[in-house]
Amino acid sequence: MQQIIQVNDTQLCWEMAGQGQTVVLLHGFTLDSRMWDDQFLALAQHFQVIRYDLRGFGRSAVPTAEPYSHEADLAGLLDQLGIAQAHLVGLSKGGAVALNFALTYPRRTASLVLIDAVLPGYAWSAAGAARDDLVWQRASEGGIPAAKESWLTHPLFAPAMANTAVASRLRQIIHDYSGWHFVNQNHELGLNPPAAQRLAELTLPLLAIVGELDLPDFRAITAQICQAVPQAQQLILPGVGHMANMEAAAEVTQAITDFLLGL
Repeated sequence: MQQIIQVNDTQLCWEMAGQGQTVVLLHGFTLDSRMWDDQFLALAQHFQVIRYDLRGFGRSAVPTAEPYSHEADLAGLLDQLGIAQAHLVGLSKGGAVALNFALTYPRRTASLVLIDAVLPGYAWSAAGAARDDLVWQRASEGGIPAAKESWLTHPLFAPAMANTAVASRLRQIIHDYSGWHFVNQNHELGLNPPAAQRLAELTLPLLAIVGELDLPDFRAITAQICQAVPQAQQLILPGVGHMANMEAAAEVTQAITDFLLGL
């Protein structure tokens, strides 16, 4: 059952299931914890699983003018729940949060599973950056509805949109998203230097999953992480795009389970 918890002067919507070692699921940009519906209870058969809406997404509060970081929010959530250490599983933006948390709180991070992850400090390709910028350009011209329309037609989601069931779920989650980030200045703090320059500091077990059909930038990010992190393993999922955990739900759930049980 979802609950609201007060953390770092904001409100986060979270839920927990299962028993054992703690696993935290971190969702992608414009999404919320529902994107983990296929994994949440399945993983809870083996672990204590927490999923929550990041600040600004889902049913959590939107940011204010005060600077904040998602990794500090996660640390605060774990503190409130009395959890010293967790395994982190993050997709896309959630992968960036997981990386930043592991670098900021290495003793609190047992392992990382990064799925089609964003890497803070990565030099995006010109084509990738231009397509992302188009979403905010549409927002400035036509507001949140125009931005969402552009976002849903982003090549990032093309493989997922080819799957009727996945497309329906994605559209619903993005329909419910407030659109706050498209029309507001976001005072989210980053690490300095960014994670891309600090990957060698990560000495923990890491599984990097990427869809074979994901955009070139995300495949390059996964390769860069696996090259730099000593204990990294890579899994490329054939016929799968950016939303790997929704497009190939059973395979991703099994990969996460096998990785964590094998530690």
